[in-house]
Amino acid sequence: MLNNPAPAYPAQSRRLHEEGRVLFDVYILPNGSVGQIKLKRSSGFPRLDDAALEAIRRWRYVPAKRGDEPIPYWYVQPLDFQLDS
Repeated sequence: MLNNPAPAYPAQSRRLHEEGRVLFDVYILPNGSVGQIKLKRSSGFPRLDDAALEAIRRWRYVPAKRGDEPIPYWYVQPLDFQLDS
């Protein structure tokens, strides 16, 4: 993963003190862009899951390689939403 921006913490989730970890299966294309995203495990809060999904759609990754050839691959991407105490 490159230096991608963290997802925006939804304002309503902050007010309601929603926290959690969401996991996605992310299909990384040979050019490093995201081809497909599947929810693997919800944070338990749809707003957090949606915010994470929106961020990952814009992210870029370092592609996997077989030898010198970039190849597509599936990657498990965790994202944590944690409020500062």
